[in-house]
Amino acid sequence: MARTVWDSSVGKKTVMAVSGLIMLLYLVVHMIGNLKIFFGPGEFNHYAHWLRTVGEPFMHYEWTLWLIRVALVVAVFAHATSAYQLSRRDIRARPNKYVHKKARASYATRTMRWGGIILALFIVWHILDLTTGTVHSGGFQEGHPYQNVVDTFSTWYGNVIYIVAMLALGLHIRHGFWSAAQTLGVGSRNRDRALKTVANALALLLTAGFLAVPVGVMTGLVS
Repeated sequence: MARTVWDSSVGKKTVMAVSGLIMLLYLVVHMIGNLKIFFGPGEFNHYAHWLRTVGEPFMHYEWTLWLIRVALVVAVFAHATSAYQLSRRDIRARPNKYVHKKARASYATRTMRWGGIILALFIVWHILDLTTGTVHSGGFQEGHPYQNVVDTFSTWYGNVIYIVAMLALGLHIRHGFWSAAQTLGVGSRNRDRALKTVANALALLLTAGFLAVPVGVMTGLVS
């Protein structure tokens, strides 16, 4: 039964929608946490430490954080896999490009695939930069996330990579949220305008919220 659902286009779209909403919820929480950097190193470092102790003493140190990480990896994999397979299915169904582009297709719609690739590459870089410290620009300091963030956004390339990725994220959310609503049956002729407004607001809020951190470092508000 599960295999039959997964093999159908509707099943893959549903997986994309649900996994996308899981990641969206994480992004909202992550953005709020990131903004704590404006309250100083003590507040931000304390928040980073708290993430590793959530659920104690019932949960061991970092267990809750690792459960969240595993859930996110599953969501990202499911989202990317279903997106790729739907894309290949669409290409096979229409091997020849349209003679005329769809007039109503938005910029976000036309760049969803490239945006997904950009975000996938960014996730890898982001982990290697601020989680493992493998490609960190300065001397990576374990247990000092505030200084590590400042180091990253004190370099031109760190800012460029992050800003490009966040702009791609905004476009992805703008189209993805509305598309997920249609897939899950929430959308309707009467609700479309409201859903598009919510999608635009979420995209703008998250993009601005995430970009606030590098802008804060560049302007000296965070140092």
